[in-house]
Amino acid sequence: MKTSLKLIATLPALLLLASCSGTNSPEKTDAAPQADSNTNKAQSSEVMRIAAAANLAGVLPAVIDAYQSEEAHNPDAVSTPKPKIEVTYASSGKLFAQINSGAPYDLFLSADQDFPAKYAQQQAAANVTVQPPFTYARGQLALYSSNQDISTIKTLDTASLQQLFITQPNQSKTPIKITLANPELAPYGASAKAFLQQQGIYDSLNGNKTIIQAENIGQAFQYAHTASTDYGFVALSQLISAKVSPSNYLILQPGSYPAILQDGIVVSDSAAAIDFSHYLQSKPAQKLFADAGYLPVKADHAASDSAK
Repeated sequence: MKTSLKLIATLPALLLLASCSGTNSPEKTDAAPQADSNTNKAQSSEVMRIAAAANLAGVLPAVIDAYQSEEAHNPDAVSTPKPKIEVTYASSGKLFAQINSGAPYDLFLSADQDFPAKYAQQQAAANVTVQPPFTYARGQLALYSSNQDISTIKTLDTASLQQLFITQPNQSKTPIKITLANPELAPYGASAKAFLQQQGIYDSLNGNKTIIQAENIGQAFQYAHTASTDYGFVALSQLISAKVSPSNYLILQPGSYPAILQDGIVVSDSAAAIDFSHYLQSKPAQKLFADAGYLPVKADHAASDSAK
């Protein structure tokens, strides 16, 4: 993306970036850890701006930290200055809309494959050459209750879900509430909806106003974690990051819902963004994702470790 020389052209995009960066929500902007003044790491004056899906809030800071300090373990990278990094977290659909409206991001990390693919298609139609989308993680869904032990349930099938969501609440005469992220904007919400539809209970739950729709997966986790809802379909990575007891959540079988393959795409001419996109697919970064609750993906740029 080229920044216009005219202030009147840049002001809307800058205001848009500022408006999507809060301080107390999943849609916040976090600066990456700064270089230690006692090291000999070269520091770049460049700022790389990342638009990241809300589910990444628990793992991306650690990945950025590892990337920034990589040269301490890789002598070949000492002469390569690392950029300052700013991150905005939101639903993938919201970030995609911001990018299309001119928000000055350099890298878009979506929670699905569709939005990066759409961006690439749009640029191709405009005869603009861009880096191809890349897969950096595969997310996992979990059913979470902050105030109930659900570890006795061995399998999440139609019968067990009926017991949790329909039969049990009717017996107690207490309306139950379940949250999931907006399926239109958040891939985790779309997969949760597809899972409930496959079990044949989505329509009844939605018709009874049992489902509380959150704007993104970060808000869905907040609703469930604060017991504003009885249950929440959230990302396993969020539960691991918050150190939630395993007795309070059940991991959905990966084959029981559409795979949450998460793609990214470079949306500017930033060399730093290209470099970081390669790092996301490297073995060190993939280990961080796996430790955080993501399923492994094949690194397309495994050789990039030695190329830095």
